[in-house]
Amino acid sequence: MSTHVTRRSILQMAGMAAAGGMLAAEAKATKFQIGCMTLPYSDVPLERALKGIAVAGYRYVAWGTTHPDSAGRKVQVVDAAAPPKAAAELAARCRGLGLEPVMMFSQIYVAAPDSVKVHTQRIRQAAAARMPFVLTFGHIEKGGIEEWVRNLRELGPIARSEKVTIVIKQHGGNTATGKDCAAIVEAVGDEGVKMFYDAGNVLDYNNDDPLPDIKTCWQHVRGFCIKDHRNTPKDEDCGIGFGEIDHYKLLMPLLQTGLTMPLVCENIFEPLLPRPKDAAGIDALARRSREYLDTLIGGLTRGI
Repeated sequence: MSTHVTRRSILQMAGMAAAGGMLAAEAKATKFQIGCMTLPYSDVPLERALKGIAVAGYRYVAWGTTHPDSAGRKVQVVDAAAPPKAAAELAARCRGLGLEPVMMFSQIYVAAPDSVKVHTQRIRQAAAARMPFVLTFGHIEKGGIEEWVRNLRELGPIARSEKVTIVIKQHGGNTATGKDCAAIVEAVGDEGVKMFYDAGNVLDYNNDDPLPDIKTCWQHVRGFCIKDHRNTPKDEDCGIGFGEIDHYKLLMPLLQTGLTMPLVCENIFEPLLPRPKDAAGIDALARRSREYLDTLIGGLTRGI
């Protein structure tokens, strides 16, 4: 069988499942939004981070998590207690730079004592910013998902009412894999709660292979926290294209979902080498990751 036929067969299966059994020919292509988190710029002021992301050629941005203020103190991008208008104002500044905000971190674990209260505030901030996703996670030991399910069931309707989706991602323990996260999403059973996929964490925490793993959960995936990972010659996370994960194979099950799906870079750094000491060096790596993703998505979606 030729490579073309194999690829087409995979796309057809993905399209049928995504459309609830409709013919693959009727499925719609996924619209990928290539973006960058401010996280790689966490040691520079937020405004400089946003400018760097724009200069690197991105059109989408995710906020996370802290940056130094004018006094050098690390502060949250948007404080958890800030009124929603603060997020709306930051979103306006982003759009003024040509960056559309697509995601923010909750900056609180799902099972934390104030989880529902803080997540509700984050949802309202995201809604004010016209931002579709609030990312959350945590670390669940074996058998400890009940509190997650209870909190997320309460948050799902709140998120939907604000046209926001709460997304969980892989973070070790009972959320180490996409399969684990999918089990939580299915237990919650609310369209306001879905997942982002973090292939770097899947390979990192328990050395699970993300390629078969994503086939167990892709129906629940609404975006990606993009980072790669290497086990050799050193165990470390890195930017896409520098690691051991084949992102072409990783994304293939999701090419015909009909969804708009952010791909936001969480790590852009080179393995084995020291991280840049200045913002210009981070800009260069951000551009390299964006160019890699442009090539990746351009190739995968050609002709679909």
